[in-house]
Amino acid sequence: MALIDRDNCTLFVIDVQGRLLPAVQSPEQTLANTVALVEVAQLLEIPIAYSEQYPQGLGATEESLLSLLEGKAERFEKQSFSCVSEPQIKTALNQWERKQIIITGMETHVCVLQTVLELSEMGFQVFVVEDAVSSRKAEDKVLALKRMQQNQVTLVSKEMVMFEWLKRADHPKFKEISREFIR
Repeated sequence: MALIDRDNCTLFVIDVQGRLLPAVQSPEQTLANTVALVEVAQLLEIPIAYSEQYPQGLGATEESLLSLLEGKAERFEKQSFSCVSEPQIKTALNQWERKQIIITGMETHVCVLQTVLELSEMGFQVFVVEDAVSSRKAEDKVLALKRMQQNQVTLVSKEMVMFEWLKRADHPKFKEISREFIR
């Protein structure tokens, strides 16, 4: 699997919803790392999409994240656990003409897993940000990540993504990003 290419990738935030977030493991880390990735993607002009699973019941995207995404990223409402099972999302993915998808979100063993496996099956290079995904139970996350790896999905960290997006220390945004987002 290749390095992440900022000109060939999309950041996809799956179901980081206000009512679900308190129920998962490490909610603060999951949210903070997702927010950081969204902010850096915006600085580097990387396309972003986000989904909301049954928002009438689970609520909207968490407020601090939503304030960054609204009007600046493509929003998808869904009923299917897999984002790819929703026709409008599948159509959008194909129209973006980007072959790498960076994934953050919840829950790792349900919506994230099913989306990732279908994306991989469709021929996308999929990178799951391990420190920006979560489940209610730690063992479910562990099993989901293992299953993803068995299916040629690459696990990465927030910092790995950021450094691969930057590629070089002399990138014009390197100092700003390293000072504010890389810790």
